[in-house]
Amino acid sequence: MKHTVRFEPVGIEIEVDEEQTVLRAAAEQGVMLMHGCKEGQCASCKSFVLDGDDIELDRYSTFALPDYEREEGFTLLCRAHVYEDVTIELINFDEDMIRSGLPIQQAVAEVVANDPVTHDMRRLVLKLIEPTELKFFPGQYVDIAVPGTDATRSFSMANTSSRESGHLEFVIKIYPGGLFSGLLDTRLAIGDRLDLTGPFGVFTLREGENDLVFLGGGAGMAPILSLLRSMAERGLGRRATFYYGARRRHDLCFEDELRGLEETLPGFRYVPALSEPTAGDGWDGEVGLITDVVKRHETDLKRSHAYVCGPPPMVEAAMPMLAGLGVPEKHIYYDKFTTTGESEGTS
Repeated sequence: MKHTVRFEPVGIEIEVDEEQTVLRAAAEQGVMLMHGCKEGQCASCKSFVLDGDDIELDRYSTFALPDYEREEGFTLLCRAHVYEDVTIELINFDEDMIRSGLPIQQAVAEVVANDPVTHDMRRLVLKLIEPTELKFFPGQYVDIAVPGTDATRSFSMANTSSRESGHLEFVIKIYPGGLFSGLLDTRLAIGDRLDLTGPFGVFTLREGENDLVFLGGGAGMAPILSLLRSMAERGLGRRATFYYGARRRHDLCFEDELRGLEETLPGFRYVPALSEPTAGDGWDGEVGLITDVVKRHETDLKRSHAYVCGPPPMVEAAMPMLAGLGVPEKHIYYDKFTTTGESEGTS
């Protein structure tokens, strides 16, 4: 059976099948709700139920939705199944973006490149077979089905479009025992085919003249690189700084392209930092945690938009740091890798 879900204060209604989550149904109908992990762990899609109580939740983390909040009427849209008509108040939303969503698609793609970019990260390029184009906004991600299992893993595109090339590009960290990254590291070969679903995600560039601050670590490079490439393609002149944190020099990647973007984008600076450099690195750049480096370079970010993507400890440290420097909470956009049993997540 299908039921009507009305979202306030934006006044949008969708139909939701009982077997679907509210978030999935919205995505299929091109309604772009705030979300992150889609697994009930990050709280990005937390909302409040105004009317209707016949709602069941799939398994979720009580860190994202504590019991007392659920009793008060809060819910997680990525876990919620409705069994009657309901009205939901959105807590985190962008009214301009919510109506600009792209309906999700199913696709089959073929591996055309699987190349190391560091000692533990790969550049995976897939050529779309059916359909031959998948529309997405720079910064979004897709779910890739892990062959031979019922599991999927989420990875952000590093390119800006598949329109002309038919390709999707990813930067993926290899984790020991990782369900997908282990396959990528040892068995995934040129010509192998993968099933994809997407696009998902709201880590997309908001329009305006505000300065931009990007913070990344690890495979958080992918969506930020997509945003920067998009800025270059569009000739945007906004002031932007990309702070990227790594442990050692051999953990840095796309250095030549990022330095090239400093020439292409007159308002852009790339600031890499190493937290654990050694004498053998020959490093004369920034040293320390990337959040500390930002604090050394920035003093007033009240008029800035900030984009953060990387491992949870980095994101969790960056949020209060950016707020302390004046970035309004509603203008801090983030993708936080979520942990699974195989230590993989969105990237």
